Amino acid sequence: MDVRQFWNNISSKKIAMCGIGVSNTPLILSFLEKGARVYACDRRDRAQIGELADRLEEAGAELRLGAGYLDNLEVDIIFRTPGMSFYLPELTAARKKGIAVTSEMEVFFDLCPATIFAITGSDGKTTTTTLIAEMLKAQGKTVHIGGNIGNPLLPIIDDIKPEDFVVVELSSFQLISMRKSPDVAVVTNVAPNHLDVHKDMDEYVEAKKNIILHQNAFSRTVLNLDNEITAGFRDFVRGQSLGFSMERRVKNGAWLDEKGNLHMSYRGIDAPIMNKKDITILGDHNVENYLTAIAAVWGFVSAENIRKVAKEFTGVEHRIEFVRELDGVKYYNDSIASSPTRTIAGLKAFDSKVILLAGGYDKHIPFEPMAPYVVDKVKLLLLCGPTAEAIEAAVKADPNYREGCPEIIHTNNLDESIDLAHSRAVAGDIVTLSPACASFDAFPNFAARGRFFKEKVMAL
Repeated sequence: MDVRQFWNNISSKKIAMCGIGVSNTPLILSFLEKGARVYACDRRDRAQIGELADRLEEAGAELRLGAGYLDNLEVDIIFRTPGMSFYLPELTAARKKGIAVTSEMEVFFDLCPATIFAITGSDGKTTTTTLIAEMLKAQGKTVHIGGNIGNPLLPIIDDIKPEDFVVVELSSFQLISMRKSPDVAVVTNVAPNHLDVHKDMDEYVEAKKNIILHQNAFSRTVLNLDNEITAGFRDFVRGQSLGFSMERRVKNGAWLDEKGNLHMSYRGIDAPIMNKKDITILGDHNVENYLTAIAAVWGFVSAENIRKVAKEFTGVEHRIEFVRELDGVKYYNDSIASSPTRTIAGLKAFDSKVILLAGGYDKHIPFEPMAPYVVDKVKLLLLCGPTAEAIEAAVKADPNYREGCPEIIHTNNLDESIDLAHSRAVAGDIVTLSPACASFDAFPNFAARGRFFKEKVMAL
């Protein structure tokens, strides 16, 4: 189906958009403009949604709000929001009734005329997505960014040309129902995550694997060869298979040598690209992100422009983001660290012991793997939220833990943790928000948590 045919078909349909938020609001307005009858559905009530509800009604949308917002939907198509479980009982019931259940990304992949790079993984997705986009832009390409990063792409599908490039970040929730794969598929890593939503780890892994299962012989796949799960995906690659490694030389892909040089090896030719000292953003995990991006764009972007991005790119908000230095104390916002593996990466980025602010919503991920790094890298651990006790128990169970190393204090909330960190820190200290947990106990998302941290720190 081409774009014109799609919009013609949509004009006569009743469509339910589930979730009134950043990703679906532009879709609602676009579909209304094309003549569709759109139901804007959200579990929140009108007061929680605010003036956006008025705006959507004025545009012609019919609102279905509150606890029963998915009950008895008599529509032709349901668009689920990216964070909504594919196996939600109401969606399963709708499919049994013959209602099409899809998402913005699924439809966009079917219609997009341009080359698509898609990135997934448990950690590093957003930075890698941004790096790939920045490298393509540096080469002079027209780039559209979407998925979990940027704006929805379906509303601008008419403006995307075959010679353009699309770079999308995809979550497991988006991938679980995808039946089309990108031209270039990238898997940064796979570790336990979102087990509060997925029924088990197997379902989570299978969702991630979906990014490559529908590729063809002319596609490219980039996999983390240091991660056991992603390395195992190589058996399912149908096109060009490239890898990346921080630990060993790679025959076809990007790798780091013992002197800190980043290389790209391809078809028997090895090309040194740069040294990790040339990378502006902190942390070995960001060196890994660069290796990932290099393997993805090789042949599309010159080594010169890759180096240009490395020197000029200062990072993505909420990812070991330097906030300020006050009285000799440096404050960093790493709110994106919503899993233990992300917090480990954040701790490893610093050369000295830190004051760590952690805790939050429970995603049912074990904290034991994080404990040795906390013992080694943290001098004061400030915990809040429902996971505080579990994190403390994991740290104290580590064989290298000694009483008071680190000192562990529970607070009532992040606000109190920041105040306590400020009062206890001395010149030369580093204070970092790297929670190892989702934000939903106190904030709508990690970005809101990070903004609160930054505003509070700037006001100290």
